[in-house]
Amino acid sequence: MADAADLRGTTSARARRWLRRTAALLAAAPMLAGLAQIPAAPAAHAESKATGSRSVDVSITSLTPTAPKKSDTLTVSGTVTNDTKGTVSGARVGLRVGPTMNGRSAIDTTAHRTGYTEGLDGTEIDRKYAKKIGKLPAGTSRDFSLSIPVDQLHLGENGVYQLGVSLTGGTSHQPWPQVLGIERTFLPWQSGPSQKKSQLTYLWPLISATHVTARTDNDEDRTPIFRDDRLAKELAPGGRLQQMVALGKNLPITWVIDPDLLATVDAMTKNYEVQNPSGKGTRAGHGQTVAKQWLDALQKAVEGKQVVALPFADPDLASLAHRGKNVTGALSHLQGATELASTTVETILGVRPRTDFAWPVEGAVDSSIVDVATSAGAHNVIARSDSLRETGGLSYTPTAARQIGGGNTAVVSDARLSTAFTGDMSKAENSTLAIQRFLAQSQMINLQAPDKQRSIVVAPQRTPTTSQAQAMAAALEGLSGQWTQPLSLGQAAKAKPDPNATQRVPSARSYPRALRARELPIEAFNSIQETQKTLDNFEPILTAKYRVVTPFGNAIRREMSTSWRSEAQNATGFRHDVQTYLSGLTNKVRLVPKSNMTLSGRSATVPVTVQNNLVQSVELRLVLRSQQGNRLAVGDPQLVNVEGGHSQSVKFGTTANANGPVWVSAQLYTPDGQPYGDEMMFEVNVTEITSTVILVIAGGVLLLVLAGVRIYIQRKRAAARGGEDGGDGEDAEEAHGQDEDDSEAPETDRCDRAHTLVPEQPSDPEPDTGSQSAGPSGPGEKVDH
Repeated sequence: MADAADLRGTTSARARRWLRRTAALLAAAPMLAGLAQIPAAPAAHAESKATGSRSVDVSITSLTPTAPKKSDTLTVSGTVTNDTKGTVSGARVGLRVGPTMNGRSAIDTTAHRTGYTEGLDGTEIDRKYAKKIGKLPAGTSRDFSLSIPVDQLHLGENGVYQLGVSLTGGTSHQPWPQVLGIERTFLPWQSGPSQKKSQLTYLWPLISATHVTARTDNDEDRTPIFRDDRLAKELAPGGRLQQMVALGKNLPITWVIDPDLLATVDAMTKNYEVQNPSGKGTRAGHGQTVAKQWLDALQKAVEGKQVVALPFADPDLASLAHRGKNVTGALSHLQGATELASTTVETILGVRPRTDFAWPVEGAVDSSIVDVATSAGAHNVIARSDSLRETGGLSYTPTAARQIGGGNTAVVSDARLSTAFTGDMSKAENSTLAIQRFLAQSQMINLQAPDKQRSIVVAPQRTPTTSQAQAMAAALEGLSGQWTQPLSLGQAAKAKPDPNATQRVPSARSYPRALRARELPIEAFNSIQETQKTLDNFEPILTAKYRVVTPFGNAIRREMSTSWRSEAQNATGFRHDVQTYLSGLTNKVRLVPKSNMTLSGRSATVPVTVQNNLVQSVELRLVLRSQQGNRLAVGDPQLVNVEGGHSQSVKFGTTANANGPVWVSAQLYTPDGQPYGDEMMFEVNVTEITSTVILVIAGGVLLLVLAGVRIYIQRKRAAARGGEDGGDGEDAEEAHGQDEDDSEAPETDRCDRAHTLVPEQPSDPEPDTGSQSAGPSGPGEKVDH
């Protein structure tokens, strides 16, 4: 009502009566509600309808040219919609040129202002350039298109002008002409090129979600298995990634690429499988054609332009800094991902990328993120101005490069420009307003300090939608070189820093809570470390390591990807699937369970079987240990080489010193001495030691006793004869001769000379196998089932 009164200068009698009635009702409402004891209806349930200068919705869906010259004709198209319950009469759509903006904040304020304000929104341009609508019934819409020569806008000095499109008409309650709806945008006006143009660096990201699992087929080509086939849609004509390449080809940009995307698309050019939605089984992928076309187009698009490669799989630097750095080995994955990045890009695209740039999520940095980001060789960190805020009270936007110590540079992207296209750009109104606002902000940066040439960096969202990419491209094309000139990211990092710009990296406490809440949890890094340990133990036994180490190494890097921030549940499932699959492979090399055994005899062999269900051969060391070595000794460890898909029995010699049960353990080891798999225990029962070995020992003892008795008897007889003969020489000679006669027995003669009995030791008896049949375990072995 106030807007209407401002236009008329007075209020009609009918309007005054309506105002008095409304005021009386409003004054009486609380009392009536109290008397009736009826609670007021919640505001959310109350019917709302547009009134005043917001009665009609005006939307601008097209504005060309986006940055007009004096000789151009400006064309503005859009739609008006009557949001009231009554008919608007005498409606017309006209253009209004408002004042120039006096700063970047003024642009923000104007963009968020609603409703018409006389004096701020300017006067309507000559009505001959207006569009008559006539009657506009309730709830109906009308399209409009306005064209006017730019010189008729009567623009003055260079600057950003507010441009409004308003609908003027009357309502049944207020039939006089009044502004019932208005939409504002911005018109950058530059009568000639700037003397010192801003140097603009625009990052063009080629990043996607994780699509490849750790699983591969068991064929010779190791056919990869994909989580889904969404990537084929992104690469197809009209798809997001296809549009990113097609649009970026002719734009002054710096390509920022995740090498994992290149590796994934390269894998799609060959045969690949896709998991079924049920999770059971796979089906053939059909994206080979679009994958080849996309890679060919990308190779041509990057020619002559700078390519920056992020670490492989775009690891989440903030999660590593805040959650992962305290988990042993977590940071080592970042170094490997950086090294793999250069090789991947150079192999697939044929260009040598820059790998010395780190890009934390949304450019949010703190001291710990910088430390982690630079630990793998990245000396340039892409930050954002809403994270590395200015504290010196500068009246202009400073150059992006900042020296932050340690020989490292923070390349600070402009927050307003970088977030200009984060909304729903599929609506023509949103994209048109975003483009004009982007151009206005970029021109205002130049106008802030026209005598200072500054380097400005724009780092948009990591994965722009198709409509967002199209809006970004339209904005870059609209710059037309009037107040900006392109600059690569590498050159922007080398630009001379502004001495008054902030160089202080914020502390970890200042990191945004919303971003921290979406980080990978510490459990994720513990799971990653467990998978790495399993892989490290598995690798040494393999003869074709590349078949396992490469896919699982990449899978581990993918577990740390920034893309999981929007897929927390899927991230957990992915990590679990990788660990489960790897553990399943390691369990394919194992000791075949062994039942208890019975050994008959003092020596025999014990067979242990190693099974290999992999498609490649393995090399291990098998160790057998007796829990009671004094009763049962086993042979030395043996090296085992088992072909893929085969089993091999390894025989160990044993020596038994006593009968009875003895527990024996079998353990596989990697060639470098690490235990592999679980230890296997089985019982060996030694029998028939008493009937053979003990019998021989007893026989030897008996011979010793008999020999001693005989010697004693002979000497006693000789002594007795000597006493009877009086001890003369003849009797002695007889006695001596008697001894010589007794020498006919060889055992007695030997014992007499030595005065000692040394019984002959029996040789080791052969195992008694006569009562047992030889089985697969070898002679002298009885398998107790």
